[in-house]
Amino acid sequence: MTGQELIDRLRSRFKQAVGEVREPVAGKFYVAASRGSLDRISDFLVNTLGARYVVSAGSDLRPRKGYFEVAHFFSFDTDHLYVTLQTSVTNPKVPSITPTVPAANWAEREFRDVVGVVPTGHPDPRRLVLADDWPADVHPLRKDFPYDYKPPSDGSAAPEFKAPPEGTTVIPVGPFYPVLEEPCHIRLFVDGEAIVDCDYRGFYNHRGIEKLGDSVLTYNQIPFIAERICGICGFVHSCCYCQAVEEAAGIEVPIRAKYIRSIMLELERVHSHLLWLGIAGHIIGFDTVLMQSWRIREPVMWLSEKITGNRKNYGMNLIGGVRRDIPKEVHQEILDVLGKIESESKALVAAIPGDTTLTMRLKGIGVLTEEDARKFAVVGPTARGSNVPIDSRKDHPYAAYDLLDFKVAVYDGCDILARTLVRMDELFESIKIIRLALAEMPDGPIMAQVDEEIPAGLEGLCSVEAPRGEAFHYVMTGEDNKPERWRVRAPTYANLQALPTIIQDETIADVPISLGSMDPCFSCTERVEVADVRTGQVKIFSQDDLLALSRGSQGR
Repeated sequence: MTGQELIDRLRSRFKQAVGEVREPVAGKFYVAASRGSLDRISDFLVNTLGARYVVSAGSDLRPRKGYFEVAHFFSFDTDHLYVTLQTSVTNPKVPSITPTVPAANWAEREFRDVVGVVPTGHPDPRRLVLADDWPADVHPLRKDFPYDYKPPSDGSAAPEFKAPPEGTTVIPVGPFYPVLEEPCHIRLFVDGEAIVDCDYRGFYNHRGIEKLGDSVLTYNQIPFIAERICGICGFVHSCCYCQAVEEAAGIEVPIRAKYIRSIMLELERVHSHLLWLGIAGHIIGFDTVLMQSWRIREPVMWLSEKITGNRKNYGMNLIGGVRRDIPKEVHQEILDVLGKIESESKALVAAIPGDTTLTMRLKGIGVLTEEDARKFAVVGPTARGSNVPIDSRKDHPYAAYDLLDFKVAVYDGCDILARTLVRMDELFESIKIIRLALAEMPDGPIMAQVDEEIPAGLEGLCSVEAPRGEAFHYVMTGEDNKPERWRVRAPTYANLQALPTIIQDETIADVPISLGSMDPCFSCTERVEVADVRTGQVKIFSQDDLLALSRGSQGR
């Protein structure tokens, strides 16, 4: 389907409900829709035309335009198209699209929390990202909310938990997760050993990165904080953000810089997949896999440090290109390291399918059917292990991927073993991509000359295929050399919504590896809930409470 055919079908079906259509960049359409038609058009895009839901964003445009805006982002992967459905909102309510597009669940709850636009008819209207004691009607991404304001705690607030099915027992996992060492609270509803359902509770530390990007940081300061979004996929997020701004402003990045971005992205994929393999082995009790894969991974970290000066958080990307070159005298060392990693990884990976005990823990466990994978719009190895052949490098090429030949690994096992095999194939394919990029990288500058200030009111969006799946950034340019709106969606955000389906009917012992098979990335925690088992009372410990307790325990 072409872009014009898509727009013609929308106009034919919805008439006056579809307003202005813009295509500032080929294949990326911004469609103005009436507020009351959002749910019907979204349903049509996903369930009739086959679009994949990506994320939603709420924006406070009142200072400039006098209204809020809600945007729903959709991708037609095989057609290489993006559709952004936008509507203006003065009365802060829009019809929820979650009843027909289940993948929109979290994003709609989030823009209600942070902007205050209510998705009416949402099936689960609980808070998502705000703390339980956050005061009602205070929305941190509104423009009149200072970035450094700390609102008073609402001491009367109580956590909102999903009610367990009748006859089940609640088993809490977390919030201090025993294996991944990050905050994750899952309430398992079990009947004996069998899991009936669960309630995921995350967002223990909403760090306010988008707020900083919307208020006080300039365009070229944001890449450095974008790297802090994820401890593994730092280059992914800085690259994704920069490319969204470059698209909005029409900045052409030098081809050599595009090749360097691709090389660094694939190095990040190599060390991330090896890190994941080690953690997966540790979760199921095979610490030999952990020790071997992390030993193999370490030279990649040394290589990253040699190229960028840092093992992680490379500080490479700026708007218009990259800050450091990869000179030819370093190429052979990179190739030597890759050769060693490849040979040693082959021996490790070859042992996985033949290990009977290992495959018993992986095959047929944590099943996510292709239908459910599409329903929840999961991404990355989680999708490709369920026979959904999506990959941003092919579907929406960026950096130098349109100039590089590679294969997308897809398996139809729909289980943990399939997700494992996807990552192992990608490990070797990434090595191939790096070799090809080094061989074909042309000479030339690594940074575009940007002489003029970026105008306000422009929009850009970008997907980058992180090791965990598609990362997505949307930028609306603003005044004073700063974005007006910066929306980030990490791959784990999409994948975790499928967790109840993945672990349903599994045993309790399979929950850690089922969750781990998505390679989840949670944030750090700064608040804790403590329940008194005698009285049933719940207290939420703030950062100040924890600080006072720590000092008191040390006799200060």
